[in-house]
Amino acid sequence: MFFSRANPPPPSEITPQGIYLARRSFLNKLGALSAGALASGNAFGLTLPAPANANFPKRQLNPQDSDTRVTPYSTVISYGNFYEFGPDKDSPIRNAHRMRTDPWSIVVEGEVSAAKTFHIEDIVKLAPLEERIYRLRCVEGWSAVIPWLGYPLAELIKRCNPTGNAKFVEFWSLADPEQMPYTRIPVLPWPYIEALRIDEAMHPLSFLALGMYGKVLPNQNGAPLRVVIPWKYGFKGAKSVVKIRFVEQQPQTIWTKASPKEYGFYSNVNPDIPHPRWSQSYERRLGEIFKRKTLPFNGYADQVAGLYAGMDPRLTF
Repeated sequence: MFFSRANPPPPSEITPQGIYLARRSFLNKLGALSAGALASGNAFGLTLPAPANANFPKRQLNPQDSDTRVTPYSTVISYGNFYEFGPDKDSPIRNAHRMRTDPWSIVVEGEVSAAKTFHIEDIVKLAPLEERIYRLRCVEGWSAVIPWLGYPLAELIKRCNPTGNAKFVEFWSLADPEQMPYTRIPVLPWPYIEALRIDEAMHPLSFLALGMYGKVLPNQNGAPLRVVIPWKYGFKGAKSVVKIRFVEQQPQTIWTKASPKEYGFYSNVNPDIPHPRWSQSYERRLGEIFKRKTLPFNGYADQVAGLYAGMDPRLTF
C-alpha cells in the first residue's frame, strides 16, 4: 500500500503536480548532457526541478508514524547491495562511478510480437513521472522507505507487446567487466537476471524507477532505470536493466541458480518463513536502533495477497 494506507491513494496523492511540470525540463536536460559529463559518470546526478514546497527526502504522511518516515537520502545512496561493484555495503558508492549510463538502451525479445529496442530517451517519455513512497525490505534484515520517481512497470510492459505465450518476464542487468569489475569474478552466475510472472509485473504496485528523492537515480542505486517490486525482497528489483525477455516457462533467476535452497523464485516478504540462516520476523530500518516486526508482503498484503491465492506460502518465498 502507498503511504501505509489500506488502499492505493488517488493519483493526486502519488503524483505531485511539480513532477509533471518538471518532466519537460528533465527531458531537455537529459538530451543536452555533454559527452564529458556522461563519461565521468555524473550525468545522472542532475537534480530534477521541483516546486518550492517540495522536500522529497523528508516528505512523509505523518511525522509521528515511523513506519512511513522517509529514510535519509545520504543513507540510501551509501548503503546497499550491487554485487557487480563489490561485496560490501559501501562498495556501490565507491565503485559505481565507473558505469556509463548514456547512451543506454533496453533490448526486448522472446515472446513478443516483434523484437525491439528502447532508448532511455524513449523510456522517459512513455508516461508521466510519479512519486511513490515505497518500503524496501532486504532479505538480510534491513529496510528503508524511499520516494521513487518513475511510473508503473505495466506502462513499459504493454509497449513491449508480449504474446499470449508470455507467462513470465525476465529483467537482465548490465554485466560489463570493464565497468563492473566484480563481474570478472564468478561469485554469482552473471549477468544478474530476475523475473516475475506477467500478472506480478503488470500489478499497479510494480514500478519502473528512473529516479528517487526528486533526483535521477545515482549509479549505485541502479541508474538509469531499475525495477521496484515493494512486496518482495529487494533483490527482486533488477538494477541497470539492459534487456527484457518474455518467456513461457518459469525461468531460473540469478539467486535460484546461485543458492536454490535459500532463495526462491517468488521471494515474497513473509515473516513466518525463515531464511535457512536467519529469521525474517524482524527488521531494522536504516538509521534506527531498534528492530521492528516484519509485515507480511512488506505491508502490501491487502493489494497483492490475491495474486498467490491457493498457493503454498512456502513456495512463494
